[in-house]
Amino acid sequence: MTISAELHVLGRPFVEAQLAHPTVVGIAKGDLPEPVFRSWLEQDYLFLLDYVRVFSRLAWQAPDGHLGELVDLAYVTFHEELDLHRSLSAEFGADLGGVRKGAPCAAYTSFLLDSAANYADGLAALYPCMWGYSTLGRTLAENPPAEPRYRAWVDTYAHPGFAELTGRIAVMIDEATTDPGRARELFTEGMAHELAFWDVP
Repeated sequence: MTISAELHVLGRPFVEAQLAHPTVVGIAKGDLPEPVFRSWLEQDYLFLLDYVRVFSRLAWQAPDGHLGELVDLAYVTFHEELDLHRSLSAEFGADLGGVRKGAPCAAYTSFLLDSAANYADGLAALYPCMWGYSTLGRTLAENPPAEPRYRAWVDTYAHPGFAELTGRIAVMIDEATTDPGRARELFTEGMAHELAFWDVP
């Protein structure tokens, strides 16, 4: 079994816990109170800005064969995912300019940025976001919410293109990991941050 496959096994209980979280349940049903999702969107906007920095820091360390992929991921996150995020945020009246990080966001982004000081560590630490959202999106898309704004969020992460990006990170992890125990530790910590991030401030 590859290390990325092992991480999927480790991560599955965290995904199940996310699917049972009231915020995710509300998205799935399409009845999450707007102020809750608005607050979540504001926090996720700040998270994504630092996520771009994580990809960029890893690109600087990447082997030649993956340099372009990580640069592309930083670009796509900054120009495409953040543009979609801004569009959806506007529909909920989110204040992206004046928001500050809540405790879960600050803890998670600090963990990611610190981990990205090492190439293999950074890949394992960021994988919970990529794999977790891809898995959540595909699961929620099996019975998508009727409310169009929540469905648009689900569709973003259920898209095959996002799953493809996730698979590219898995390949990098399998190639870069020399300490599987360390990868499992960082991945598990990242999954815990993912779950905590749904506790909207």
